[in-house]
Parts: sequence; structure tokens; C-alpha cells
Amino acid sequence: MIKIKFSNRNSLLFLLFVVMALNSSCVSNKKIAYFQDIQDVNQAKLENAIAFSEPVIQSDDILSVNIFTLSPQSGVIINQAANTPALGGNTNNSASSQNTGFLVDKNGEIELSLIGKIKVAGLTTYQARELIRDKVSQFYKEPNVQLRFSNFKVSVLGEVNTPSAYTLPNEKVSILDALSLAGDLTIYGKRENVLIVRDNNGKKEFARLNLNSSEIFNSPFYYLKQNDVIYVEPNKARVSANNAAQVQTLGIITSIVSVLVLAISLFK
Repeated sequence: MIKIKFSNRNSLLFLLFVVMALNSSCVSNKKIAYFQDIQDVNQAKLENAIAFSEPVIQSDDILSVNIFTLSPQSGVIINQAANTPALGGNTNNSASSQNTGFLVDKNGEIELSLIGKIKVAGLTTYQARELIRDKVSQFYKEPNVQLRFSNFKVSVLGEVNTPSAYTLPNEKVSILDALSLAGDLTIYGKRENVLIVRDNNGKKEFARLNLNSSEIFNSPFYYLKQNDVIYVEPNKARVSANNAAQVQTLGIITSIVSVLVLAISLFK
């Protein structure tokens, strides 16, 4: 009776260990769905969410500038620009791309043919466009200026289906847009703790957003700035999956120990 009881106890402990190991690799459905509290949120609260603010131009940005005048030849001369390499992928997820544009130097200036250097750092693209239009108006009648970022880049890392650096044609980009480009989070992504790293005038800023909560719309980090980095942390299920070999080894060792204990008890 004592030997059988001892054997059953070891078997029970082993089964308990297996159940715990399997449990640790399960992902709770409660942590997968986005904006779970959206039905409980007052509509007025959503309407008061932080509005989009235009990003400002910084040193090392690359600007696409096109100036159109009544004289096609003069427009060609003004729009001369060197091919400037920009790090990162594009919306097609290529490893690298070549962007044509004007590089903002360390003094915050770009240099346009016939016009000279213009300081644009600290301005929005709209303000820079108006400034260039005023400068060009001194030489040409009613010029049309088009200006946008040529290297508006965000990086998405961690537990997403397609991690990469993405160069975007649009300045108004939210964290949801960036995650969509990256193929959304994997089942192992920690949705309640997404990290954003932002470079603000040489200083690093950090924020953590909870995709399960509608409070994300009230965050100043909901809309991204150029060169933002998004990192999706793996959850415990991913850690367990990565350690599957260790769990399997531990299970085998536990089985061997159980057999040895049982064998020793039989010979007593």
C-alpha cells in the first residue's frame, strides 16, 4: 500500500508539472483584442483626443522640393538635386532605398540652385513651403512649390509579422498605421505594453502604449514623428515557446527521477 501510494504521488506531481508547462504557453484571449473598453468610453472623450500636430523639419532630414514656374527651363534648373541615400526600407519593405531630395545640413539649411541656402529646421513642411515660395517670388512670378519629407521613416521591431524600417510618403502616421505596415502583431506580441522611442532634439523620449485600451487615442505618441522606433515586447507564451527544448529536457529528467525513485522504493 505504501509503495503504490508513493508511486501515485510521483505520477501526480509529474502530471501537475506537465499541466503547468502547457498552461504557461497559452495566450489569454483577453489580451489579444484591441480597444476592449471602447463600448464603455464616452463619445465626447474620444472627440477630445489629442489632435495631429505636423512634424517639424530637423537636421539630416531629406526634403523633396519641386518648384514650378511659368518658364519650364527655370524650373528644371531650380529643382536640381543630388541623389541622397536614406537608410531603411520603404512601404514595399525593401532592404534599402535611394531618395532624391535636399539634405538638411547641421545648420538646419538646404541649398537650392539660384536661390542659395534657406534655413528650414524647426519649420513644418507647410511653413518651409511658404518660405521657399517667398524666396522664389523674388525671381519668378507666381511660383508653385511642392515640399514633403523624402525620408519620413519609422522602425517597427519585435513581435510583428514583418519587422523593418518603413519610409512613408505621408506625414500623418499613427502607431496603428505603422503596425499595419508591419503586418500587425503576432499572437505572441504584448499588446498592453508597446514601447515607442522618440528622438526629440537629440534627447530620447520613451512612452508605453496599451493597445487594449482606448486611452491610446489620448497619448501624444499616438501620432508618430520621423525616426520613431516601435518595439513590441514578447509575452510569456513566446518565452515559453523559445524555451521548449529546456522544458522538454526538464520533463525527461523528471521522468527519469520518478522512475529511479519508484525503483528504489520497490527494492526497499
